Amino acid sequence: MGQPDAATHFDPLRPRLIRIAYRMLGSVADAEDVVQDAFIRWLATDREAVREPEGFLRRVVTRLCLDQLKSARHRRETYIGPWLPEPVVEAEEEIEDVTLPLMMALQRLSPLERAAFLLHDVFGVGFEEVAETLGRTPTACRQLASRARTRVRADRPRFDVPRQQGLDIAAAFFKASRNGDTTQLRALLSADVIAHSDGGGVKPAALKPIVGIEPVVRAHEKVAVEIFARSMSQLVRYCYINGLPGFITIEIDNTLQTTALDIADGKITAIYIVRNPDKLRHLDG
Repeated sequence: MGQPDAATHFDPLRPRLIRIAYRMLGSVADAEDVVQDAFIRWLATDREAVREPEGFLRRVVTRLCLDQLKSARHRRETYIGPWLPEPVVEAEEEIEDVTLPLMMALQRLSPLERAAFLLHDVFGVGFEEVAETLGRTPTACRQLASRARTRVRADRPRFDVPRQQGLDIAAAFFKASRNGDTTQLRALLSADVIAHSDGGGVKPAALKPIVGIEPVVRAHEKVAVEIFARSMSQLVRYCYINGLPGFITIEIDNTLQTTALDIADGKITAIYIVRNPDKLRHLDG
């Protein structure tokens, strides 16, 4: 078989393979690289002998991701400040159950737990195939997925927010945080709100998560007084980012920035800000 035939079989599967890789790695660029590597391996495969191309390629991508995570672990240990997954902006019909908080919870699992949970619970792969992919028995894979499921639920329960309500809260937060309206900010935030800001050591950002309503309000008040009083950031649009309502802005230092909000019972429980330009290249333009 020639390359055109390989692409014909591979290309329809590429978006799904990228979704698997992105949820494993938390990086759009790394996911695309892994899937391209899988395509190169697909070219070198005796494709006539492959009865189920999707299952075969899913295994290849998952194994490549597990290899990638070994080197990613060292990069995370030396990363400056909080690490957040690369933001993915979703259209209304594309919003999925794998939200940013869930992705952060997945990062705290072992690579094998993460793979078993994602393949089975998110992508609906049977444990026989999961076992073949991970080189474990089906029983062991069930245990991996069960442990992951328990940890994820305890770490990050899911709260569904109507889409328009989420976007309305995002708009109110944008205005209050830029205008320094501390009364409105307090009304929007939960008492135990946590603000995460990922600058990667490249752009200014808090080096640790800011915990609690008063510290978060003070941090936003300081930025409003010292920065926004001189020049306001430019709103690009309100949108959903990794399943959460939020917005994209261009800040006064010409930094592209995403802000995603986790909301429960009408209050913002977590703020996720990505400023690291290396994580935003796929959104620029």
